[in-house]
Amino acid sequence: MEQGISTFAPAMIATWSLVAVSLLALGTLAYSAIRRRTRQVDLKREMEAFQAPDVEAFRNLVDPAEEDYLRDQLPPARFRSLKRQRTWAALVYTREVGRAARALTMVGHAQKRSADPAIQATGVQYADDALRLRLGAVQASFCLAAEFVLPGLRTRTVLALIDRYRQSAETLLQPGRSAGMEMPGSKGA
Repeated sequence: MEQGISTFAPAMIATWSLVAVSLLALGTLAYSAIRRRTRQVDLKREMEAFQAPDVEAFRNLVDPAEEDYLRDQLPPARFRSLKRQRTWAALVYTREVGRAARALTMVGHAQKRSADPAIQATGVQYADDALRLRLGAVQASFCLAAEFVLPGLRTRTVLALIDRYRQSAETLLQPGRSAGMEMPGSKGA
């Protein structure tokens, strides 16, 4: 009987420890969700963040025609070195697109809290666009990382990300779309 009790105590301690850690994690997630939901959004700042990436420079870095030209004009070792530099710069742009997607998410969530159903619908669209943009940025980052390691590799996912970003930017910055940007929970547009 004594042996059963001695093995029972460590198992009970481990169980209660897991319960405590789980409750702490749940509390942290709840606090984060409540804080995010009630936090005021500076829509003007978020709109500026969305406009940050230079799309033409980004496109030039990943343009297949430009890559073909460089491959034909440079010795293989120099081409691989330059390709890695260009890929690294494209990774930085991809990170900026991810940040822009975060800004679009903030705008979308702020608009979803509006009393106006049209603005709410726009907010849903922005949040959906932001999710697609973020997923595209993650996918492009993986592809670019592979290209960095293997400079001869060619992927086209980055061009799709640039096009998705451009479409989202055109939608967000459309005249009339930003007219109703002053919503509850925002500091101004």
